[in-house]
Amino acid sequence: MEVNPNLSEKAQYDYALVLRATEKKDQKAYAELMDRYQGAIFHLVNRMVFSEDDAEDLTIEAFTKAFKRLHQYTPAFAFSTWLFKIASNHTIDFIRKKRIKALSLDRGFTNSEGDQMEISVKDDGLDPMEALQKQERIAKMREVVSQLKDRYRKLVELRYFEEKSYDEISEELNLPLGTVKAQLFRARDMMAKVLESSRESI
Repeated sequence: MEVNPNLSEKAQYDYALVLRATEKKDQKAYAELMDRYQGAIFHLVNRMVFSEDDAEDLTIEAFTKAFKRLHQYTPAFAFSTWLFKIASNHTIDFIRKKRIKALSLDRGFTNSEGDQMEISVKDDGLDPMEALQKQERIAKMREVVSQLKDRYRKLVELRYFEEKSYDEISEELNLPLGTVKAQLFRARDMMAKVLESSRESI
């Protein structure tokens, strides 16, 4: 099968793992795929259900569902996009079945680029294209953050993923408030440059 030339190097590596898993039944390939995305999927799910226990269960269930359907994946788009869609849809089903009042789903959250990202629960489900676009942005955001130096990555994760205040970050990292703000500004600038120099599609 021909690989989409617009896929990033990371996405092409994921596809190679998918082939090893599906064609050779390589258990290490399955394990590596899970290791690469378990943290990101858990974070996404936890933001939707606000329960680490439920998020852990849903994360495992999402991977189980994805691996059962792995033969259906095609490299028309990134594996991460496909996986995030499965995880988000599975979690939305869980929310509906349990009738959880996840009010902040509609509020969404701000990503590391300052963009407001929303996850909405509709009666007829997420529009497929909207879901893909949102998950592509999340995956791209995480890919950019992963390229930052440790001290900057930690600040970004605390501020934008965990949504902590500047004061809370200052206290947790034992850094002056001014340093926290300055380094976050620097981190955003570096991410912007990474995005500018890497316009490839995931």
